[in-house]
Amino acid sequence: MRTHLQLRISLVLGCLVVFSLISFRAAGTPAGTDVAIVVNSTNPVSNLTLSELRKIYFGDRQYWKGNLPVLVLMRSRGAPEREVVLRVVFEMTEERYTKYWVAKVMRAEVSDPPASLYSFGILQEGVKGNPGAIGYVNAGDLRPGVKVLRVDGLLPGESGYPLR
Repeated sequence: MRTHLQLRISLVLGCLVVFSLISFRAAGTPAGTDVAIVVNSTNPVSNLTLSELRKIYFGDRQYWKGNLPVLVLMRSRGAPEREVVLRVVFEMTEERYTKYWVAKVMRAEVSDPPASLYSFGILQEGVKGNPGAIGYVNAGDLRPGVKVLRVDGLLPGESGYPLR
């Protein structure tokens, strides 16, 4: 039993290290550009409060209405949009985020941390192909086939939008 736990710890930490080492810094997001929260176009949700968004991204809310599992998709380390989400939604540094998810996996509250994807295109394709997926992209990089959610009643570009 102890060996199984040690193996699991090693695998989780190894994966986090590998993802950190192979991630790259994406092209910079211009200052003031909003980050859009996107879901599959079939998702009936159109608005989330920042508090609800936090519950989803912290892994505390794991199902949409109708028992559809939530699949959280993150951009890889170094992506400007990820930095916005870490600052606004998680209110954490990259290091605290990593520690948070390692602890959550170790307590068996979740099986894996959110998937980290290297490009906004791959993230949007992941959202398009998974009815329960949620992710985020630079509002200027939106593609057809995903639905942009309002956050606290506001869309990207509107005054007071929190994800910038």
